Amino acid sequence: MENKQKEKVWFITGSSRGFGKIWTEAALKRGDKVVATARNINSIATLKEKYGDQVLILEVDVTNASQVQNAISKANEYFGRLDIVFNNAGYSLVGTIEESSTDEVKAMYETNIMGPIHVIQAALPILRAQGHGHILGTSSAVGIYSNPLIGYYCSSKFAFEAIYDSLSKEVAAFGIKVTLIEPGAYRTEFGSAESLKIAGKKLADYDDLKSSLMENLQKLERGNPIATPEAIFAVVDAENPPLRLLLGKNDLPHIQQIYAERIQEWETWKTISEAAQG
Repeated sequence: MENKQKEKVWFITGSSRGFGKIWTEAALKRGDKVVATARNINSIATLKEKYGDQVLILEVDVTNASQVQNAISKANEYFGRLDIVFNNAGYSLVGTIEESSTDEVKAMYETNIMGPIHVIQAALPILRAQGHGHILGTSSAVGIYSNPLIGYYCSSKFAFEAIYDSLSKEVAAFGIKVTLIEPGAYRTEFGSAESLKIAGKKLADYDDLKSSLMENLQKLERGNPIATPEAIFAVVDAENPPLRLLLGKNDLPHIQQIYAERIQEWETWKTISEAAQG
């Protein structure tokens, strides 16, 4: 079932660490062409030495719309097309709903939501003109359910999922595919200072909640990120890729339980809901 007529051209944001780094290198290793982007170009400079003309390295801060626009144009000029546009840049904000400042929340939304919008809006005219393309995005299992202490991060992934869901319906007629990649817990650099910001304000009232959550986090079974590229390739090589793909084995049972509980709650309150119809 060979669906790889020719090498694919990828545009990936956040190529310097975590999943972005692993997927960028895996795509290059399999012979595809990649436009690798990062806020700090030095962090991905070695890719050029190793892969030469197969890779184009661009400095991109996704919160800067004109920089994104220029990068997409350069990428298209350099390789002549874009097959896969992958929104991967993002970071988490750790803090309760009460502790996180509006400035901290806005800054995270600039990267996690406005950034991907800049990329999508810059790429779509090219993909529509081509009559094909695949827009991927790194969401999270917490784009499906929300956890305490990272509520604002979860909310950014909920928004990301809604945008991609709508997008998939809007662009299907142009031959453009859309997929959300939803990793569970993995041993990536997502806990590093670049990938994680901690709310400046700390309230002692939440200390007990935080320590019990930290205890549970220690017990969490984390996946090996090196095991993920084949799943990404399966999606980009598929004739009919899914809109959503979970990465890892621990989240589906949890999601099934959450959905069952939601439906149960709506059904419990159904009489009240229906009476409100008028």
